Amino acid sequence: MNLNDPKELAFLLEAFLLASGKPLSLERLAELFEEGERPELSLIRSALAILAKSCEGRAFELNEVASGYRLQVRECYSPWVGRLWEERPQRYSRAMLETLALIAYRQPITRGEIEDVRGVAVNSQTIKTLLEREWIRIVGYRDVPGKPAMFATTRAFLDHFNLKSLEELPPLAALRELEPEPVLGLDEDDVPVPEGLQARADAQVSAEPREETSFRSLLAELDDMEQGLKTDFDDLLQDADEDEDEDEDEAVMAEDDDEPLSDEVLN
Repeated sequence: MNLNDPKELAFLLEAFLLASGKPLSLERLAELFEEGERPELSLIRSALAILAKSCEGRAFELNEVASGYRLQVRECYSPWVGRLWEERPQRYSRAMLETLALIAYRQPITRGEIEDVRGVAVNSQTIKTLLEREWIRIVGYRDVPGKPAMFATTRAFLDHFNLKSLEELPPLAALRELEPEPVLGLDEDDVPVPEGLQARADAQVSAEPREETSFRSLLAELDDMEQGLKTDFDDLLQDADEDEDEDEDEAVMAEDDDEPLSDEVLN
């Protein structure tokens, strides 16, 4: 095999990506060759371009995500391909998706700041699930009493949602269009409500606690944060390590700060 020929190299790269089952970066692809036969990175890029073109008109495509390049089935075939697996696709709660959206668009952000925007306490299980899925990570601790942890998204988050970088996140205007329209009920004249039932309903509404922030209001909170996303958190991690060495007791306070807010605080 002539590894200096981009066309022949493209076939080999296709074999690498098919066998890998996960994205491979340019550097990782280069490491798969012996030192004496290793192609230049520019040649690998040319071969990848040939491979991408050869996928045109086929059921799969070459896509670049945050972790590198991967071969994947085209999205238009997903409803049928999904039938290969008996288990149902994972469904995520509104609370989890809103929490993830706030972390993605306003990172780094603390749990308390998420709660301020949403208007309700963040369930500990929500944060735990996102951490276990490796969609978010702790990048430091806010320099305020309690030292709350600051969260940011990961490469795994970008890979899962088919993104190369945070700049490819959809604009908030596009997300706003996804909000379902309110379902209109019957006119009041069509179905009369008994006076006693209506009185009890009005009393119940007045006694209910404040509702959580609506999806539209949440997006409005994010509007002025859409640009200039921070992507490098190494400085925060370095500061966090220094703070932990100085006072370990503050880490205990940070764990206490992660407890759900009480009803008294929320009201």
